[in-house]
Amino acid sequence: MTTTRREMLAGAAAGAAFLGLAARAADADDKKHPAAPAPKTRHPGGHLPTTTLDGSTLPYRVVDGVKVFHLIVEPVRHEFAKGLVGHCWGFNGEVHGPTIEAIEGDRIRIYVTNRLDAPTSMHWHGLFLPNGMDGVGGLSQRPIDPGETFRYEYTLKQHGTFMYHSHHDEMTQMAMGLMGMFVVHPREATGTKVDHDFVYMLSEWSMDPGMWRPNPNEMSDFNILTLNGKAFPGTSPMVVGLGDRVRIRLGNLSAMDHHPVHLHGVAFKVVATDGGNIPEPGQWPETTVLVPTGSTRTIEFIADNPGDWAFHCHMTHHVMNQMGHNVPNLLGVDPSAFDTALMDHVPEFMESMDEAQAPEAGQKPTMGGMKHGGGHAGHGASAAKPGARPKNGIPMIGGDGPHGYITMGGMFTILKVREHLESTKDPGWYANTPETQAKPATDDELKRDGIG
Repeated sequence: MTTTRREMLAGAAAGAAFLGLAARAADADDKKHPAAPAPKTRHPGGHLPTTTLDGSTLPYRVVDGVKVFHLIVEPVRHEFAKGLVGHCWGFNGEVHGPTIEAIEGDRIRIYVTNRLDAPTSMHWHGLFLPNGMDGVGGLSQRPIDPGETFRYEYTLKQHGTFMYHSHHDEMTQMAMGLMGMFVVHPREATGTKVDHDFVYMLSEWSMDPGMWRPNPNEMSDFNILTLNGKAFPGTSPMVVGLGDRVRIRLGNLSAMDHHPVHLHGVAFKVVATDGGNIPEPGQWPETTVLVPTGSTRTIEFIADNPGDWAFHCHMTHHVMNQMGHNVPNLLGVDPSAFDTALMDHVPEFMESMDEAQAPEAGQKPTMGGMKHGGGHAGHGASAAKPGARPKNGIPMIGGDGPHGYITMGGMFTILKVREHLESTKDPGWYANTPETQAKPATDDELKRDGIG
């Protein structure tokens, strides 16, 4: 089995996109698949189409009353964030795959074309369907060989938030990106209508700086944590209007980790799991929801607090990028002597400093003078010359914010709540009024309140 995985990973680097349908003329790495905004018209029953930020919804056609979808499994050159690219496996040119969206009671037909150099299969996670359509390679079907197209067809018997993923050599194929979300709306309207319906796939990857392909053999030290395949600062914000009712669907197909997802500024209720809706008497207010691996959770809330609110996994190492866990603990250590010696031998270290943090003339820079505790870990690295950090690597923490550098990365994005919202485009940063903005205390304030 080990030898097979090596062969599969090595073969995936070749031009596997020439297999399959002749109508696809270009390799997946060269094609562009821009995400189209969801239509504004509601589904029958009054349901709003979902929004998969940094992704898309899979189109379909209706043939004799059946909704027909087509998934193409293929190599994809995927950008996690600016400066970090992975040679992954995905669907229809995307990582992760486009969201499949349908309505309870629909008859659906999904064609899956395999353009990898390895066999695969497709499992419809959480859906009730005939055993032969369940997609477990070797158990409920034979694997889909390279160049083959399989047909899956069934009637949707329940509604909710589900997922799809490869169920053949999962350790390799899911680690390479073969997963997506599957939303089934109820045929008849239930509950309160929402103004926004966001979909997120939570995932984790192992890619050390300088690597171009995710490592499927990793079991614990994952260093890229993503929302819809993006790591902050590459994630797009959720933009909603003040007073809007918001639904967020969270699916977790991380290899080894659960994710406690925390939302600032408001409280929400967990209204559904992949097992079904939670009756209203069983719901209670939360600000953090634990999404176990292999599960989905759906939350709803009223966006009644204007501002820019963080939305992130609360495991602290899950809001960092390409962190190294074998670095000695240097808290409390004076690094100046080390810095001076390093400058004499590694000029690139000096180049990685921000010009704004440059020392006085005639002085050598020290790590203590650098922003955020080190160029490799923070803003200094992002401002460095291209040769000052490893190729295909990004800073451990974040990007620019309205009040300085946001020292977060990974599974982090922003909920932007605005009054008088004209569109769902990014409105820029929220401007707090002076009386509601935290700022340095004045001497008079300290004296007044007896803080000395």
